[in-house]
Amino acid sequence: MAECHGDQASGLRRLFGREQSRVVTFAAGSIGVGKSILVANLSASLARQGKEVLVLDENTKNNVASCFGAHARHDLHQVINREKALAEVLLTVAPGIRVLPAARAVMKLGKLNHQQQQALLETIAGMERPAEVILVDASLDHPLGFSPLGLAAQDTVIVISSTGQSITDAYALIKKVSLGYARKNFRILVNKVRAQDEAEAIFGNIAEVAHSRGLARLEYAGFAPLDEQLRQASRLCQPVVGLFPDSPSAIAYRTLASDLLNWPLAGDENGGLELFVQQLLHLSQRIDPIAIYA
Repeated sequence: MAECHGDQASGLRRLFGREQSRVVTFAAGSIGVGKSILVANLSASLARQGKEVLVLDENTKNNVASCFGAHARHDLHQVINREKALAEVLLTVAPGIRVLPAARAVMKLGKLNHQQQQALLETIAGMERPAEVILVDASLDHPLGFSPLGLAAQDTVIVISSTGQSITDAYALIKKVSLGYARKNFRILVNKVRAQDEAEAIFGNIAEVAHSRGLARLEYAGFAPLDEQLRQASRLCQPVVGLFPDSPSAIAYRTLASDLLNWPLAGDENGGLELFVQQLLHLSQRIDPIAIYA
């Protein structure tokens, strides 16, 4: 087994001998907070700043691809099983933005055999263009309680809105992951608010509670307002930064994108995509669903 892991690590170093990729997972404690629309618009903002963006999408409905008017017909799981080529599954939804539907693959990560694990490594490494930023749009209904992609990523962002239920559900998710997997650092992004001071007040309250109970250290990731231009762009399945670049929401997304690029990266010299894939395969074989629901 040690020899197998050594071979994998050696292969990954050869495959990913490139600039370190940034991997960020976006999760939420409940539906209705606008997470997928946020990820879609953030990816568009990053692409407009010259970054190659890959979205790993765990959702089957109302997903990131649909935010660009695209339809995901296939899944990464079919590539892992060698039923489809990566080119048949990977969607280019806009210049600089690719979406990899992975809902079925993530559900079955813990059951992959060695051949399927190798196929996963080859698939990610075989992309024609390296992704500089990888955004994970995590599903709310993962059978293990929280996605392995969220645990393996460098940063996990919890998206909340201003409703009491959203805040309560977000805190419950943080508590669950903190106690179940000893994950002690999260970023909080407040969505669908009127102004920055409202977002900061919401963050301050949840951060204080998490700190006082010894659960986790929360950092403020920023906010995104819900304005009429964003609603209209979403109805047209277009990013607001393209249709209404001067709208409050577009300005906020550009700020979020710039801030995200300046978040500190992991200090490991073999970090980024290589470390992400290694940790993903490691965690997916060892996640205990009992622990996370305890």
